[in-house]
Amino acid sequence: MTEDRPRIGFIGLGIMGKPMARNLLKAGYTLVVFNRSRPALEELVRDGAQSARSAREVAERSDVVITMLPNSPDVETVILGENGVIEGAHAGMIIIDMSSIEPLVSQRIAAELAKSGVEFLDAPVSGGEPGAIQGTLAIMVGGKEAIFEKCRPIFEAMGKTIVRVGNVGAGGFAKLANQIIVALNIVALSEAFVLAKKAGLDPEKLHQAIAGGLAGSRVMDAKIPMIINRNFTPGFKIKLHDKDINNALTTAAGLQVPLPLTSLVKQILSALIADGKGELDHGAIIQFHEQLAKIEVRKDN
Repeated sequence: MTEDRPRIGFIGLGIMGKPMARNLLKAGYTLVVFNRSRPALEELVRDGAQSARSAREVAERSDVVITMLPNSPDVETVILGENGVIEGAHAGMIIIDMSSIEPLVSQRIAAELAKSGVEFLDAPVSGGEPGAIQGTLAIMVGGKEAIFEKCRPIFEAMGKTIVRVGNVGAGGFAKLANQIIVALNIVALSEAFVLAKKAGLDPEKLHQAIAGGLAGSRVMDAKIPMIINRNFTPGFKIKLHDKDINNALTTAAGLQVPLPLTSLVKQILSALIADGKGELDHGAIIQFHEQLAKIEVRKDN
């Protein structure tokens, strides 16, 4: 691995992974990509990436491998499974998992890779599709400080706020905390704006009125315009937030930490998924409250 321009492999070209990989190309990195879906793979190849036929081949042709996958089992399979990254890895390689998975799974993967002299960072992100496209993601990193510093330029091509929060697994714990806060924020916004709409207020003016006060938040500024325009095109899907909340509850149970409000959010997300809304943006959480109140929070004409 050269200090300035390592060869990077990227596995997982979904809503988040594709723009993240594209930003690495823009930063001048040589990129080898692999994805189960061919259209996304072909799109990145047109942008200048090289394609690989497997996770193993990505590792064989890279100094650093980044994974951006849906959940813990996917990451374990791609990294440690048959024809996976570990089979093509070499001593000194760095694997960066930027997925949102259970921290204990990250620690287990890191321990297995260490047997082959492979370094590992868990580095989940926040900022949704807009942050991935703009290269302004918040990146929470767990792992050795020296490895983190070596990879800082890579992170800087994809994100704006980059913080090492501890050893392997710490990035995942930070992301779980982040997802709890975001979910509870959206639920609070949903209840408040449904109440206000039922009382006859213009939601757009309500947003303007309270955004500059203590109740204002980046979540409000991002989601309320989408909600009042009834735009639920996913930047981050309800089903993925449900996965993160489930991981938070599983992790909290292992640590004997009660999360009563998070448990309630889990029930709301489960109801929305059962109602066929899992593919919508998590701003559509408001539809749970709208259905109960028999009203929609939409822009007044």
